[in-house]
Amino acid sequence: MLRAIGLGAVLYGFWISLSGHYTPLLLSLGAVSCVLVVYLSMRMEVVDSEGVPLHVAGRFLAYLPWLMKEVFVANIVVAKTILHPKMPISPRMVVFHGSQDTDLGRAIFANSITLTPGTITTGVHGQEFQIHALSAADLETDEEEQMDARCTRVERGRRA
Repeated sequence: MLRAIGLGAVLYGFWISLSGHYTPLLLSLGAVSCVLVVYLSMRMEVVDSEGVPLHVAGRFLAYLPWLMKEVFVANIVVAKTILHPKMPISPRMVVFHGSQDTDLGRAIFANSITLTPGTITTGVHGQEFQIHALSAADLETDEEEQMDARCTRVERGRRA
């Protein structure tokens, strides 16, 4: 029940931030629509620890600055590669073994790789991630291991 209340609060806050109108009628219509969505979500049985991942929200917000820094650095590397007169690319496909236990953790890790310019996750099978990289040099660093450890920390907490 606590997850349903959390889902309702997040939906209502999001609705208010997008609406921009604060009249009693619109606020009540927004509340009714959010209650209806929560009710339908509970009937569909999607209100669970992975469907409403409030338990990782704080750790994920702590992870975001590091991810944004990695995206920025990768943008510069990709831009230099593309602007280089000979465009030194050597595309590679590799399989990386992740340490995430849940679908939520695997989704965070796969999307983090895809958000980083020059790499993309093309497939996930269990804990195996198929990754395409723009150049072989991108795979010779330990960035994937760092990202894996940080995503596992987001998923599990301090135990990781």
